[in-house]
Amino acid sequence: MNLLYLKSLHLIFIVTWFTGLFYIVRLFVYHAETSNKPAEEKKVLCAHFVIAEKRLWYGITWPSAIGTYVFGFWMLFELYGWNIPRYLLLKLGFVGGLTLYHLYCGRIFSAFQKNNIIHSGNFLRIWNEVATVFLVAIIFIVVLKGQVSWLSGVAGLLIFSALLISAILIYRRLRK
Repeated sequence: MNLLYLKSLHLIFIVTWFTGLFYIVRLFVYHAETSNKPAEEKKVLCAHFVIAEKRLWYGITWPSAIGTYVFGFWMLFELYGWNIPRYLLLKLGFVGGLTLYHLYCGRIFSAFQKNNIIHSGNFLRIWNEVATVFLVAIIFIVVLKGQVSWLSGVAGLLIFSALLISAILIYRRLRK
């Protein structure tokens, strides 16, 4: 298959995977916050969130993760075989971390499907930004292809993460 088609399909699935991960956790936030609603409203909202989460998780998020892996590894082996550059190994490490994030979201999903709310809305708001950190790291690794020192990369990622956490905390104060 033409490499540009593989790259295009890989990028499409990356975008939809991240979209699914960002949106599923946002649904978890809203689902968790139904705890504070009156009983009848809570019942209706929980039923809605259970359906929305299920459709998103199985209809977009999982298929997109699989598509990302299929077309990513296909392209990787078309380009490099087993001689994978170090920067791509680093990227694959972050993709592995993103996959663990995805799997933990699956655990949260399973709990929410039983209306078992295991995390607060505040925790889930912070959890939602973990995917953002993976996205930023992966993009910078692929675009810069190892041209930045490890120290600079880690420092940049830590600063970015601190800014995200600060923004969440400021938002939380403003909401109150």
